[in-house]
Amino acid sequence: MKKTLIASLIAFGALSAAHAKDIVDTAVAAGNFKTLATALQAAGLVDTLKGKGPFTVFAPTDAAFAKVPKADLDALLADKAKLTAVLTYHVVPGKVMAADVKAGKVKTVQGSELTVSTTGGVKVDAANVVKTDIVADNGVIHVIDSVVIPK
Repeated sequence: MKKTLIASLIAFGALSAAHAKDIVDTAVAAGNFKTLATALQAAGLVDTLKGKGPFTVFAPTDAAFAKVPKADLDALLADKAKLTAVLTYHVVPGKVMAADVKAGKVKTVQGSELTVSTTGGVKVDAANVVKTDIVADNGVIHVIDSVVIPK
């Protein structure tokens, strides 16, 4: 009885110590956002997206970043101001779940507006939303198949 109680208490302690991951940790754990993680680090945005939020992130996969010509991507990664603008264009304040998405304009953290369309699937500008509602403790991630660039 005593051993069972101790084992239960240890298990409970381990469970209560575990916590949900923030947006950055959730993206890194998914394994297909390595380029995004590198870009967030280069732009100095990791701490921001680990912050309280909530945030909605339209996250381009590594395959999405691979569509950007290498020279353009290298130039973007080397230009912190432009990189920050592009990355924050993928972030909307608040937690917007897929069921709450409506067609129209939505203001980004960068300051410009993304165009969301819902005809024939959800699109953000020209990017297709390919996976939705990856919940983090400070927001939600929707996976997109292209990098979107502010105008």
